[in-house]
Amino acid sequence: MMKPTICLAGNPNSGKTTIFNALAHSRETIGNWPGTTVEVKESSCRIGGEDFRIVDLPGIYSLTAYSMDERVASEFLLQERPDAVLCVVDSSNLERNLYLTCQLLEMGQRVVICLNKMDLAKRRGFEICSADLSKILGVPVVEAVASQNKGIVELQSILFEAQKQSSKALRIDYGELEPFISQLERKLQEAQIQANFLDRALAVKLLEEGPTSTEFVRKAPRGEEVLQDVAWIKGSVTVNIKAQVLEKRYAFIKGLVAECVTKTLTLEDLITFSDRIDKVLTHRIFGLPIFLSAMYALFWIVFTVGEPFVSIIENVFTFFGSKVAAGIVSFGLPAWLASLVSDGIFSGVGSVVAFLPYIMLLYLGISFLQDTGYLARAAFIMDRFMHALGLHGKSFIPMLLGFGCSIPGIMAARTLGSRKDRVLTIMVLPLMSCAARLPVYTLFAGAFFKENQGLVVFSLYLLGIVMAIVMAKLLRQVLFKGETAPLIMELPPYRLPLLKDVLMHMWVQALMFVKKAGTIIFIFVVLTWFLASLPWGVEYASEASIIGRIGKIVAPVFTPAGYGFWQAGVALFFGVMAKETVVGILGTLYGAQEGALPAVLVQHFTPASAYAFLVMVALYIPCLPTLATIRKEIGTKWAYLAAFYMFALAWIMSVLVFQAANLWASLFPVV
Repeated sequence: MMKPTICLAGNPNSGKTTIFNALAHSRETIGNWPGTTVEVKESSCRIGGEDFRIVDLPGIYSLTAYSMDERVASEFLLQERPDAVLCVVDSSNLERNLYLTCQLLEMGQRVVICLNKMDLAKRRGFEICSADLSKILGVPVVEAVASQNKGIVELQSILFEAQKQSSKALRIDYGELEPFISQLERKLQEAQIQANFLDRALAVKLLEEGPTSTEFVRKAPRGEEVLQDVAWIKGSVTVNIKAQVLEKRYAFIKGLVAECVTKTLTLEDLITFSDRIDKVLTHRIFGLPIFLSAMYALFWIVFTVGEPFVSIIENVFTFFGSKVAAGIVSFGLPAWLASLVSDGIFSGVGSVVAFLPYIMLLYLGISFLQDTGYLARAAFIMDRFMHALGLHGKSFIPMLLGFGCSIPGIMAARTLGSRKDRVLTIMVLPLMSCAARLPVYTLFAGAFFKENQGLVVFSLYLLGIVMAIVMAKLLRQVLFKGETAPLIMELPPYRLPLLKDVLMHMWVQALMFVKKAGTIIFIFVVLTWFLASLPWGVEYASEASIIGRIGKIVAPVFTPAGYGFWQAGVALFFGVMAKETVVGILGTLYGAQEGALPAVLVQHFTPASAYAFLVMVALYIPCLPTLATIRKEIGTKWAYLAAFYMFALAWIMSVLVFQAANLWASLFPVV
C-alpha cells in the first residue's frame, strides 16, 4: 500500500526546510539564503500512528517555472498529485508569500497553510488573524515558529486530517481573460488532456507561458491542437496576459491581507535592526573590504584554533602506526605487511585525517555566516563587479557553496533562470577552493610559510575567485554573448544562528570527510603503496617501481613550474580522483609519518615551487565526482571542456608564479 504523500512548498527562506527537518527528524542543511534547496528531497515520518512520505520541494516564488528549481516543483505537481500540500508562508512578508499559496489553491490541491515566523511578524508590527485567513481561503491555517519548534505538533495533527478531506479550489477573476480561460478549459476537456490539477489552472498556466505546462500539453496526443488555441488567444487579446494575471492575483492578495492583517507600527518604526546593519555591511564602497576581511578572519581562526588539535591527531597516528608496525614484525608476519600498515595506511590516511579540525572549523565558520544571513549579502556586494565581468550576481551564491564542496554549488546553480548564466556559473565554479583542497593548503603552508600560513591559504581562495571571474568574462565573450539578467533576490533578516543547526551542518560535513578518508582515500593510498612496492624486490617508492615509472612520464610536464619530480606528478595525477588524496599519496610515497611529512617536503620543494604547486592544486582539473555532476547538469561536452581549460589555466598560472618568483629572487636577492 502506498504511503500518503505530504509535499512542502514555500518561498526561499520561509523556514520550509526547518519544518521538513522537524516533521521528518532528518538532517537536511538549513540555509539562510535563497536557493539552498535545489532539488526534491524525500523522507518519511509517522503522524497519528500512520506512515507518511514527506517531500521537500525547492524554495520558489512562483510555479511559472522559468528557473530549474521552479521547473522541478512544477513538474512534481504536474506528474504526482500529493495527498496534501503544506504551504510554508513567511508571516513577516505575507503578500509576496501568498502568491505561491494562491497558485497552489487555484490548482485544487489539498493545502494546509503554515504561517511561520509569527514572532518576526509581530516584531515588525503585523497582527495576523489566522482564523479569518482560514475562513476566506477555506483551508486550515496553523501559526508556527519553526526555529523554536512551536506549532509543529498542531501542524502534524492538521496534516493528518487534511489529507483525508476533499480539496477546495480558489477561483480568481481574471477580468477580460475569463472567456478565453473558459475556452481553453473546454478544449483541454475535449482533447482529454488531464493533469493532476484543475483544467482551469492548467489553462491559466498555458496563457502565462509556463514552459513545464506547455511541454506537458505538447506531449499529449492532441496537445498541438490546444497549443494552437493558446497561440490564437495570445494573438487576439489586446492586454499583456502575464501582466493581467499578475495584477489580478496581487489584487486578490492585497484584499485578503487587508481583511486579515492589522499593522501596529508606523513606517518609521519598521526600520529594522537588519536595515541599520546593512547600511554598513552592504555599503557600495566598504562592503567588499568588509567581506574580504571577514573571510580572512575566518581562515585566521581556523588555523589558530585548529593547529593544536591537528598536532594531537598527528601524534596519535604516529604512535599507533609505529606500534602496530612493530607488533606485526614481532609476530613474525611479513615485513611488507608492516610497511603497508605504517607507510601506506597510517601515513597516507592519517596525513589526511589529521586535517579534520581545520575542515570542521571551516564548515563551522561558513555555516555561522550563512545562518546569520550575511552570506546572502555577499551576492549583492559582488553583483555590480560580477555583472561587469559577465556573471550574474546570483551566481555568487553557488560559488560560495563551492567553498564547501563544488557538487552542491553546481546543483545550486539551478536557481538561475537563464541557461547561459547557469552553464557559465557551473563552468567556473570548480575554481572555488573546496574543503578537499584545504589539507593540501595547510600541509604546504605550514611547512614553508609557517608565520603567514593564514595569509597564504587566504590568497589561494582569493586566487580561485579572481580566476573564476576572469574566466567568466572570457567565456562570456567567446561563448555566451549577450546581456546578463539583473539581480532580484530577497535579503533575509539577520538572525542569531541556532547552535544545534550550525553544529549539525558542521557534523554532517565532517562525517562526509571522514567517510571519504575511510573509503576513497584509503583505497588510493593502499593502491599507491602496492604500485610503489611492485615489482617485488625493488626499493619502496623508487623510480624503478611501477608508480615511479608512471610518475616519470607525468613529471616533465611540471618541470617549468619547479616540481618536475615524479612524486609530485603522481600526487597530482591521483588528485583528480579526490583532492585530499594529494596529501595521502605524498605521505605514502615518502613513507613519512604525519608530523614528519612537512620536513620531507622541505627537502624536495622550495618556497617558490611549493606555492606554484599550491596554485596548481587550487586551479587544476576538478575531482571526478564534480566532473560527473557537471556532465549530469549541463552535458558531456561541457565536462570535457571544464577539465581541459582548468588544467591549462592551472599549468599556466603555476609556471608564471614559479618563474616570477625566481625572477624576483634574482633581481632582489636576500642578503
